[in-house]
Amino acid sequence: MSKLKGFMSIYHIAQVNIAEMRAPLDSETMTGFVARLDEINTLAERTPGFVWRLKGDANNATALRIFDNHSIIINMSVWDSIDALYQYTYYSDHAQVYRQRGEWFRRLQNHMLALWWVPAGHTPTPQEAKDKLAYLNAHGATPLAFNFKQRYSVEEMISAINT
Repeated sequence: MSKLKGFMSIYHIAQVNIAEMRAPLDSETMTGFVARLDEINTLAERTPGFVWRLKGDANNATALRIFDNHSIIINMSVWDSIDALYQYTYYSDHAQVYRQRGEWFRRLQNHMLALWWVPAGHTPTPQEAKDKLAYLNAHGATPLAFNFKQRYSVEEMISAINT
């Protein structure tokens, strides 16, 4: 366990999640989502284990478009552990917003979430996140891109890179 703890201190978990909006952000359909953005982003930043999140001019990432489909919005963050991210996602006030996602977003056919290990101090780019989602969709969960249901350790990622 001490060997793993050493790895954990030099690696963080990056996450990307995307969603296809049912309507433009300034529409009545999206009002409930937009109204909670600042609150939920502030909650993330105050949650133990939070390291970084992607922000645009409006202090969130909703205006950033990296996909050809401009209805798809992106959210990215980095955490010091999978457990910290998981707690925030499913056991904080964020969970209430997550349960309401069907009101604002369409169901995607491909993966909407990808997790991957990054060296501590590395800030992932939207292109890196897009590539991780594409990798996950092409190969399924591996130590290089995975999800909450099928997690991989830092050691497994390092082993996969070195083989």
